[in-house]
Amino acid sequence: MTNIAEGFDCESRREFARFLGIARRSAVEVQSLLYVALDVGYINQEIFQAHYAQATKTKALIGALKHSLTKRPLASSCQGPRHR
Repeated sequence: MTNIAEGFDCESRREFARFLGIARRSAVEVQSLLYVALDVGYINQEIFQAHYAQATKTKALIGALKHSLTKRPLASSCQGPRHR
């Protein structure tokens, strides 16, 4: 979430997209840490599966947003992701 917030304040779509990539990789890190938590017994299989699935959905949403930023033409008045 913090990577997305930081990227949202960027000066360009390209830079915002870079932060979205970082955020997506952070979701992958969460999935990796879920395996560790499961292996050491901090969580059970049911909790693991629920959180792993949520991280997968999060990765997909971030990826789609990043794709929309990089594929959509830039309006001439656009100075960043918040302006149209």
